[in-house]
Amino acid sequence: MASNTSGDHDLQDLKAKAEIAEFVEDATPQEHQEYKKREARLVAKLDIYLAPILMLLTLISFLDRGNIGYAASQGMIADIGLKGNQLNIAISIFYVFYILAEVPSSLLAKRLQFNRVIPAVTVCWGAVCLGNGFITGFPSLVACRLLLGLFEGFLFPSSVLLMANWYKREELVAAALSSAFGGLIAFAILYMDGTAGKQGWQWLYIIEGIITVVIGVICFWLIPKDYQTAYFLNAEDRVIMKRRAELTESYNGGQGHYTRKDFMLAVTDVKTWLHGGIQFVVMTVVYGFGVFLPIIIKTGFNYSTKQAQYLAIPVFLWGAIVYAIGGFLSDKYQKRFLLVVAAAPFGMVGYSILLAYDHVSVGVQYFATFLISTCIFLCGGGNMAWLSCNSAPDGKRAASVGITLTLTNIVLTRPAGGIVSGQIYIVKQAPQYRLGHAWCLGCLVLAWIGWCALRYIYNVREHEKDKAIGEGTTTPPENFSDRATTYRYQL
Repeated sequence: MASNTSGDHDLQDLKAKAEIAEFVEDATPQEHQEYKKREARLVAKLDIYLAPILMLLTLISFLDRGNIGYAASQGMIADIGLKGNQLNIAISIFYVFYILAEVPSSLLAKRLQFNRVIPAVTVCWGAVCLGNGFITGFPSLVACRLLLGLFEGFLFPSSVLLMANWYKREELVAAALSSAFGGLIAFAILYMDGTAGKQGWQWLYIIEGIITVVIGVICFWLIPKDYQTAYFLNAEDRVIMKRRAELTESYNGGQGHYTRKDFMLAVTDVKTWLHGGIQFVVMTVVYGFGVFLPIIIKTGFNYSTKQAQYLAIPVFLWGAIVYAIGGFLSDKYQKRFLLVVAAAPFGMVGYSILLAYDHVSVGVQYFATFLISTCIFLCGGGNMAWLSCNSAPDGKRAASVGITLTLTNIVLTRPAGGIVSGQIYIVKQAPQYRLGHAWCLGCLVLAWIGWCALRYIYNVREHEKDKAIGEGTTTPPENFSDRATTYRYQL
């Protein structure tokens, strides 16, 4: 017993010195290195037990909202009698309630506790997805899409803030959320066509809905309330997490709640709106590509339904791999600007190739989809992570994330671009889809320009801070934000 107590005291003393070393470099190199090793083991646990859960939930949310594209390519349009642009309307209307849910979700999730809200909404949207398997016409399809948007609207902002509570700002991108793999499930379920009197697209909804509900129920036990009660942390880990939380709060000015002052800090900061505008254009591309790729491959490249399903699989798989590698490198070297400006040109080239539909082979066009996949997930996740890690205090970060996500919705899109991208890929424009491809190309160009403007703003602010420090100017604790002289932006 005495040995355990002594070990706890030694660890606390070690962390205290390492914490000081973060700012005044007062600890011995050996002590600092030992703490960093222990902290690295802790982060590895988070990567094993926490991040995959949220990545999985984001994956299935993307699948459940995006499987309408696969269902359409499997015969849903004819089976339920959709006419004209009703498919486009159904895709876009998802975001009506998504907007309404996402506005207050950051605040509500913090107050009601993440470990309750996230699993509960997962179960709800899984039940709605299952219900899609029994729709009989346009009205029931619209009703299901509206309810799906209502429940899924809570996930993304809640997950971003939950991750920010567990990870340091330099760890956020690799722990962020990704989307992929819908084609693999759709391709497998396609062979159930006719089973129990239901079409393949109906089984797609039913099976994915059941899987989502089961995962949501399990998450009531998997997502911890906080680090003090986390089942995968031991006593040593909790001591380190406590110190990390204290250090983060000290650096970020976190108060654990969201105030009117935090909201005003976010609203009056130009970078909130720039990041929000960029997220608008980038996620238009992400959602358009994610939902319509199977349809583009089938009608644009002249493949069968089955071929379109399995040809979409490696495209999304490649995007997920690139996203994971890019996120890791961005975290390791803490370079946010370079990640997004280097990724965007791949997508620009990809859409340029697709626009040259009449002059390039199908093989080259298919290669272009890999170029686009290289770009879009990195750009969407990287932009949000850049904003999150450069916003303080914690309340301002929550407000900035909420404003950014709301802006992308209200300006007719989402962190998935639904309303706009649901209208730019019009069935009657097949197989060229010139409007959709041209729009997405323009969005990536605008995003690239926006990131250059943000880099300039961050550089100017860093120079202002350096000048203020040289003049001996300090920021009072009550006025702390990311504009404080002691807060350094990640560029």
